Amino acid sequence: MKRNRLFIKSQMQELASSERGNKKLKSVSPSFCQSVVHNQDMNEDWGSLPHHVVLQIFQYLSLVDRARASSVCRRWNEVFHIPDLWRRFEFELNQPATSYLKCTHPDLIQQIIKKHAQHLQYVSFKVDSCTESAEAACDILSQLVNCTIKTLGLISTARPSFMNVQQSHFVSALTVVFVNSKSLSSIKIDDTPVDDPSLKVLVANNSDTLKLLKMSSCPHVSPAGILCVADQCHGLRELALNYHLLSDELLLALSSEKHVHLEHLRIDVVSENPGQTQFHIIKKSSWDALVHHSPKVNIVMYFFLYEEEFDPFFREETPVTHLYFGRAVSKEMLGRIGLNCPRLIELVVCANGLQPLDEELIRIADRCKNLTAIGLGECEVTCSAFVEFVKMCGGRLTQLSIMEEVLIPDNKYSVEQIHYEVSKHLGRMWFPDMMPTW
Repeated sequence: MKRNRLFIKSQMQELASSERGNKKLKSVSPSFCQSVVHNQDMNEDWGSLPHHVVLQIFQYLSLVDRARASSVCRRWNEVFHIPDLWRRFEFELNQPATSYLKCTHPDLIQQIIKKHAQHLQYVSFKVDSCTESAEAACDILSQLVNCTIKTLGLISTARPSFMNVQQSHFVSALTVVFVNSKSLSSIKIDDTPVDDPSLKVLVANNSDTLKLLKMSSCPHVSPAGILCVADQCHGLRELALNYHLLSDELLLALSSEKHVHLEHLRIDVVSENPGQTQFHIIKKSSWDALVHHSPKVNIVMYFFLYEEEFDPFFREETPVTHLYFGRAVSKEMLGRIGLNCPRLIELVVCANGLQPLDEELIRIADRCKNLTAIGLGECEVTCSAFVEFVKMCGGRLTQLSIMEEVLIPDNKYSVEQIHYEVSKHLGRMWFPDMMPTW
């Protein structure tokens, strides 16, 4: 604390000299001097602050600042090791030669494993594109034998580096957590080599607690593996997976009387090789069973397909609520959405052909009574049709993102006039989005 008193004294001397020399400050307010003197008097008590007060302060600090603060005095160092500070931790594992991201120091990792592994509850591993980073994450997972983790996230900031790890190494490390935690409620393991046997271990040890599972782009998991989760984890509320794992049996399992009401179902529909992926059809009766059991469920679908691959979708009524098209989608497909997606809440279209989507938008406005958000990228819509669309939707459109290039002037409206008409029907000021110039 002597060091703090000397620091304040030096600051006051500097302020005084600045005032005399008129270099930095013209005057020092009396209130400022009083606060400095008050702080000087309080310095004697900083080391005697109650643990719970220091704990609250530490929770607002970054890990580096927290570690520095722990060296101020013995009392603060004691707080640094209180279990409550180690409930939540993100391991950042990056290779200095290939990443500009910061990295958790190896000494700190070992300290956490030795002293705080049993305290960890909300854990994530953020790795860069290097296989070495993903392998380091697996090594840490393998050592968490005394953990009680509730939330686990494996995140690749670049390409899915976990997929480059030897599968047996990854599965072995993940199984350690699945077996020892027994209280996992939220798991995000996208882009990983997780497989069916490891999911069975997860279910065997955490079936009563699992509520959220995100596992898109996991090629070693089969429909049978994900069905095992749905059959046994009756508390599941949120599920994210690839379309090839979706099945009529899965939807019926999620609709059973034993199952709680599902809140979110996210489905990624992805194709990397046009014409080489066959997409199956989900029966309308299976969709109906899910919505009957969970009437408020949000069904989110992300499409990354080529135009010729959309044929199996939306030929019958589908209870999707959020639709995102990351590649060009045909005029015909958007017409089907207007006919067969009555629960639609949000629609985002990245691109379309050169044919105006006037009729399709009008149909969507007419049939999709819950629509509140729409975004259009490289598409074409006449100004008159767009105004009519907004007029039909009215003030329920909370998000309306349309590129200026999308709007085609006609004999009724120009692009300059359209913002007034649209604003009038929305009940708020609106302008089309501008294409960046860079």
